[in-house]
Amino acid sequence: MRFSVITPSFRNSDWLKLCIASVADQAVEVEHIVQDAGSDDGTLDWLPGDPRVQAFVERDQGMYDAVNRGLRRAQGDILSYLNCDEQYLPGALQSVQQFFRDNPRVEILFADFVVVDGAGKYLFHRKVQTPLLYHTWVSHLATFTCATFFRRSLIADEGLFFDAGLKDVGDGDWMLRVLRRKTPMAVMRRFTSVFTSTGENMSARPNARRERLALLNSAPLWARRLKPLLVLHHRLRRLMGGIYFQKPFTYALYTSGSPKQRVEQKVDRPNFKWKI
Repeated sequence: MRFSVITPSFRNSDWLKLCIASVADQAVEVEHIVQDAGSDDGTLDWLPGDPRVQAFVERDQGMYDAVNRGLRRAQGDILSYLNCDEQYLPGALQSVQQFFRDNPRVEILFADFVVVDGAGKYLFHRKVQTPLLYHTWVSHLATFTCATFFRRSLIADEGLFFDAGLKDVGDGDWMLRVLRRKTPMAVMRRFTSVFTSTGENMSARPNARRERLALLNSAPLWARRLKPLLVLHHRLRRLMGGIYFQKPFTYALYTSGSPKQRVEQKVDRPNFKWKI
């Protein structure tokens, strides 16, 4: 079972180096496709010669267009996309591989992830549940792409690419289409990934707010009016699923101070509250 990991890249040289290192040490068969839009920050001085990746340098129409280009090139059985400021944790892809082998009917797998600051220090973590259609539509996407994995058949057979016309909420739009299709999905209760809060994440930009509002307004009127109940139901699901509880744990990642060797971080007081 081979993996294809897609990374859209533009002017993120330092973060990209850490991302690539985190994929390269997974001890599974993986092709890491980096779609660079023509970075002028020094990325192209080293990226084309990095043997750990397949680098494609071409202009694109934005992040989701870059991801789609990578997906079209992907040859793996299991696909994912990992942004430059994200990483996989040790053994993540081995666990994902085993899960898909043990659960042949599952087409999409979600896992938990850790959010860190620019130095790799723990901020909080997120445990996920399988998303529900109307909650996702009127509230927020309860999963994260850095910890989402799916079978190639979704692309090869169903053509479920991202909407390249969107710049910031393509993940949510894609998930709504997946949910309408009633795609078999599951959760693996394990931290597989790291998301870095760099202060420049696209979700905080004005265009993201505009696109989120447009997505909300496309929902049925009854769902918009019942949003408080849908959110309450979501929170009760999380409570009943034990999502709000986590024992102390450790994780290991690459940092700007240690780009060639993972640094272990201990979390004595886990925190699930989203604070960026």
